[in-house]
Amino acid sequence: MSEKIFALVMAGGRGTRFWPESTSKRPKQYLKLFSNNSLLKETLLRFDGMILPEQRYIVTVKEQESMAHMEADGEIGENNLIIEPAGRNTAPCILLSIASLIKNGAGLDDLMVIVPADHVILNTRGFLATLGDSLDFIRSKDTLVTIGIPPTFPHTGYGYIQKGEAILNEVYSVLKFREKPNFETAKAYLKTGHYLWNAGIFVGRIGRFLAEFKKHAPEIYGFYNALQESISSFQKTSDIYNQIPKNSIDFAVMEKSDQMSVIPARFDWNDLGSWDALEGVVEKKNQNIFAAIKDAYVSNSAGNIVFAPNKFATLIDVNDLIIVCNEKNVMVISKEKAQKVKDVVEYLEGHHLKNELL
Repeated sequence: MSEKIFALVMAGGRGTRFWPESTSKRPKQYLKLFSNNSLLKETLLRFDGMILPEQRYIVTVKEQESMAHMEADGEIGENNLIIEPAGRNTAPCILLSIASLIKNGAGLDDLMVIVPADHVILNTRGFLATLGDSLDFIRSKDTLVTIGIPPTFPHTGYGYIQKGEAILNEVYSVLKFREKPNFETAKAYLKTGHYLWNAGIFVGRIGRFLAEFKKHAPEIYGFYNALQESISSFQKTSDIYNQIPKNSIDFAVMEKSDQMSVIPARFDWNDLGSWDALEGVVEKKNQNIFAAIKDAYVSNSAGNIVFAPNKFATLIDVNDLIIVCNEKNVMVISKEKAQKVKDVVEYLEGHHLKNELL
């Protein structure tokens, strides 16, 4: 019997950098920001032609269960929604997901692709080609592969992967995972040509993932058998899961593993980390970016980003602004200060309107 390929889509994040449209009640991955589909649905559709819907899984938190069901309709198997009892970062989340896959009949030799739910990749053909190369390499050499993004500028908001010698064609060894750098360090990384952005995309055999957990994160792996036995009871799973130490998959496993390889992406990539990132995925109209609006009147205005679902937008003598309007909020912010949205979120954490607006 031939191996199967599974996709695991990580969909439990909050995405508050896209406030006020993204909130804890409807996080970024459920928004329709650049097409008629949510980011989560676009992520699932990206696997068409390579991974069957019944072999696609979503893992998310309890609060997002109904939204995930709605967006995944027809794009995953009937019982392929994994519910994380509580947010404990990506390492416990992936271990729980592996336990669920094995419980559902997956084997240790089967392949698994782990991807975030809220990234934008427009070149699906390039994505599938790069993923195909990763799978082919893993079949010949039992290793873990991460797909790194060739950097286009010295970004300080991403982690970096330092690639080593070429192993085969465009497959490289991983020398080191680097944390988010300052600007000068990021410039130095870019200049060498030996660094890639860490996109959080990982590929490997299920058995290899478990072996690396066991070797490098025994304090987390130690809960694996109990998790697997508890899968049929959410309460039992919750009791066990809440005992697992919080940690990211990068810190717990990937940065320590000597079984890591990296393949540079042959596709565009955007993690939509802030509103200004829409410039990279939405085509300009009349020198401005409009998303989800009905129509617009523009006079002597350029470089603006407007998100106003089902509304008519008017721009007169304004430039380089981000304007977001929904049922409860209006936000106007200078485009160069897009990251300041997090300041508003922090302010609202202690505000009497927190439950309504966050």
